[in-house]
Amino acid sequence: MLLLDWAALSIAIAVVPGLSASTGWDVLLAAALLAIAAAVLRPLLAAFAARLGWAGVVAGWLSIQAVLVYLALSLAPHIQVSGFWPAFWASWIYSILVSAGMWVVTAGDDSAVLAHLLRTTKKTRSQALTTAVPGVVMIQIDGLSAPLARWAIQAGNLPTLTRWIRSGSHCLVEWHAQLPATTPASQAGLLHGASGQVPAFRWLEKETGRLVVTNHPRDAEYVERGFSDGRGLLADGGVSLSNVFSGDAPVSLLTMSTVARKGARRGPTREVSAYLVDPFGLTRSLVLTAGEMVKEVFQARRQRARDIEPRVHRAASYVALRGVTNVLLRDLNLNLAAEHMMRGAPAIYCDLVDYDEIAHHAGPTRAESLASLDGTDWVLGTLEKLAASAPRPYHLVVLSDHGQSQGATFLQRYGMTLEALVRRLMSPDGPDVATAPDNEQWGRVRALLTEVSGEQRVVGKLTDSVLREPPSPGPPQGADLVVVASGNLGMVYLARERRRLTLEEIEARHPNLLTGLVTHPGVGFAMVRSSARGPVVLGRDGVRCLADGRIDGTDPLTGFGPHAADDLRRHDTLPHVGDIVLNSLLDPATGEVAAFEELVGCHGGLGGWQTRPVLIHPAGWTASTSLIGADAVHRQLVGWLEDLGLRSRRARVADPAGREEG
Repeated sequence: MLLLDWAALSIAIAVVPGLSASTGWDVLLAAALLAIAAAVLRPLLAAFAARLGWAGVVAGWLSIQAVLVYLALSLAPHIQVSGFWPAFWASWIYSILVSAGMWVVTAGDDSAVLAHLLRTTKKTRSQALTTAVPGVVMIQIDGLSAPLARWAIQAGNLPTLTRWIRSGSHCLVEWHAQLPATTPASQAGLLHGASGQVPAFRWLEKETGRLVVTNHPRDAEYVERGFSDGRGLLADGGVSLSNVFSGDAPVSLLTMSTVARKGARRGPTREVSAYLVDPFGLTRSLVLTAGEMVKEVFQARRQRARDIEPRVHRAASYVALRGVTNVLLRDLNLNLAAEHMMRGAPAIYCDLVDYDEIAHHAGPTRAESLASLDGTDWVLGTLEKLAASAPRPYHLVVLSDHGQSQGATFLQRYGMTLEALVRRLMSPDGPDVATAPDNEQWGRVRALLTEVSGEQRVVGKLTDSVLREPPSPGPPQGADLVVVASGNLGMVYLARERRRLTLEEIEARHPNLLTGLVTHPGVGFAMVRSSARGPVVLGRDGVRCLADGRIDGTDPLTGFGPHAADDLRRHDTLPHVGDIVLNSLLDPATGEVAAFEELVGCHGGLGGWQTRPVLIHPAGWTASTSLIGADAVHRQLVGWLEDLGLRSRRARVADPAGREEG
């Protein structure tokens, strides 16, 4: 590290006007003085910055390293410094070179990061109560399907997970994600046992006219209020990190449903401040974020040059989004998880979205998507090593919320959006509205900005006026049509009526609509509710009645998996389901689907791997042999926490399926 500091400081002095050194030995002495000054002064300056809130941390990040470099260069003999500003620019060059050099020297391993985290959490560890009762850290790898996880582990591409499975310390099981296979629905189930309250990624409440988009913090808060009973997965002292819903955790950070909550704690902790103002912290993350963005530009160009199909346009905004989700948020979540492990938190649940975001734009099995899993595996290995120094032993559980399926989009295949198709098939008897696409992971950025801008101080109020989240759009007055998409699951609302319309009513008002939809090659099937037969699934060559299982003609659910009928039967009963529920085609030759959004990798509906998430747990824990739905996984996780003594037991009652629930 000292040699690397020496080289970086030498380059900085050489290229910045106003700085000079007589010999390289003088620079080595300056590097040593800088290391001493950083060890002594940076913790004090970081603590002071934290007292000033996020504005103080940002100012500290910009200036603390410059102050330390200025002091070191001024104290070193035979080094000339013409003022503070040359030292300021030299500090940035030095920090960037050290970050890049350390990544190269360590080959991206976790030793340097581990040492940094142990150093910055030393005080926290010394103040925590030691206990032999183990805690549980649950890491959600967003979007990872069980088949892909098995393949990556068998190939040895994920060293940490591979070691766990091959050594027999952990078991890998697959569970079934019911409709809709989306993060909000699955997390409502995993964290609250309430997946039945979320019918899609976005939906229309016909009764109120509100369009709910679950990656908007205020909408996520609104949805969680509707089903939270105070007894979520993390209720008994747990910590929620970077999730959609909180699991009723008393400590909730970067979680969409809580960041906008009035009275919530704002501002950084001392440990986070220390990480952010350390050049090995935020500066390192930003350097690697920039590298990730450059890598994305190259990989997108390579896809185009090689004419890889299917693919989607990877816009400039996505370049920035990938950098933030794949590096900056991952590093921040690792730091926060480390902090709360060193405090002895009984249960931590953290969602890592790296893979899911890249897979949406590159494809679930493409090289860049698989490479992102390596970064997640690195996080798991780092947490495993951190646990050895924590005030309590920790078990690690890894799970996903859904998988992903691949395919050219509906728009690419047919030259029109789903909304445009529905509009064309309807009689033009009123105005309409189409919901603007909203990338799923932009909600993570919103949560980060809201966490910062919501600070209850002067600076927080000023930034809030700039970063305030706009209200969720709703259909304009008198709108007749609202079409929303969640991957390859679409819902059509005939919005003038404040209730769900029946098949007979839809046929009477728009005679060509249902026939036109189910005969379109991009639509696999449509589900509507008949006043005479209950929920029915309409296909190109047949009809299936979900109430009694009767099939007329060819079963429209052929190829969509053994749980398709049960999933649709359940989905029909959820609140705020569209008048018409649509699922895209499923290509029997390739297993590909056609997303109603511009995503080459998608999830939300049926077809492919999107309903096949994974659960990896300690081998000594007894697990159910059949986990159908996120609510079942929630009950399993709660049972494990109860067995470990991490939450109080409640009387259990049987649910309608015969399983027990708290």
